Amino acid sequence: MFVATTRAIRVTVTPQYLPDQSEPSKSQFVWAYTVRIENQGDVAVQLRSRHWKITDGLGRLQEVKGPGVVGKTPLLRPGEMFEYTSGTPLSTPSGFMSGTYQMVAESGEKFDIDVPTFSLDTPGSKRQLN
Repeated sequence: MFVATTRAIRVTVTPQYLPDQSEPSKSQFVWAYTVRIENQGDVAVQLRSRHWKITDGLGRLQEVKGPGVVGKTPLLRPGEMFEYTSGTPLSTPSGFMSGTYQMVAESGEKFDIDVPTFSLDTPGSKRQLN
């Protein structure tokens, strides 16, 4: 489990390797990751967009930007949380992801919150930093 808190918004990520969807002999490795976003502050916020940086075990970077997450732009009032599961493929048995979510406060102020950097490792693989 990986955790980051920005402006009282806590983001927790739990990645999981999916061997049933992966084909190592074809350099296809797939992970699911569950993200929980908790508003621990006293102002309602809405998630508007995402920006992911996905790096494979060879240091190749892919960036993904878009509106919302899994087709949603959740509004989180104080004390509320939103959780979703998504996934990513890699051509290497390890890598990592990091990113940000753009949020909008009740006042209209836009700000980014950090998604913690998390590792994508197949069971038994050797971790490598690039």
